[in-house]
Amino acid sequence: MNINRRTFIIHSLIGSTALATAGLSCAQTAKLAENDPQAAALGYKENATKVDKAKYPNYAADQSCAGCQLYQGPTTGAGKCAIFQGKLVASTGWCSAYAKKA
Repeated sequence: MNINRRTFIIHSLIGSTALATAGLSCAQTAKLAENDPQAAALGYKENATKVDKAKYPNYAADQSCAGCQLYQGPTTGAGKCAIFQGKLVASTGWCSAYAKKA
């Protein structure tokens, strides 16, 4: 394959742009903090076993983000949630917007 200087520069620019864009998309996804205003309003806890059962009587011991319809991610670790746009929630977490997967 014969690569001249112009082709090399074009491919280098395209590759650099792709890497920079991928880095930006990863950097924008932050972990949701329990003290975030929206998280606090919905009673989000990173560990579902720490949910205040008196304040949230709908909570059941078998509920966690990993079993919620709004959660998109692995069953362990963290994933995206339709409620908390742009933030990662813990798969072991819980909030009052919980809706069991069908």
